[in-house]
Amino acid sequence: MAKLAVIGTIEVQPSAREEVLRAVLAHRDRCLKNEPGTLQFEVLVPSEDAAKLMLYELYADKASFTAHMHGTSMAKVREEVGAKVVGLTGIPCTPGTEFFG
Repeated sequence: MAKLAVIGTIEVQPSAREEVLRAVLAHRDRCLKNEPGTLQFEVLVPSEDAAKLMLYELYADKASFTAHMHGTSMAKVREEVGAKVVGLTGIPCTPGTEFFG
């Protein structure tokens, strides 16, 4: 099965970015520890946009991503800071190495 990468953007209330960032970093740590199909999870903080966080996530396959989205860590982070998130978008991608591997 092909790996699945997701480039995500979290739009937050500007005054809440640090709180959301802490929650997302804890979420990342839980996912990498407890979700075998979560291979990589990077959180990026744009230096010129206080209302956004960016994500790069890599999953073993689409089923692993689906499990991630419906997992306990996702539920926890939504409960913790979901009201401070204005928008969440994700672009599914095939890693380039999958084409030539």
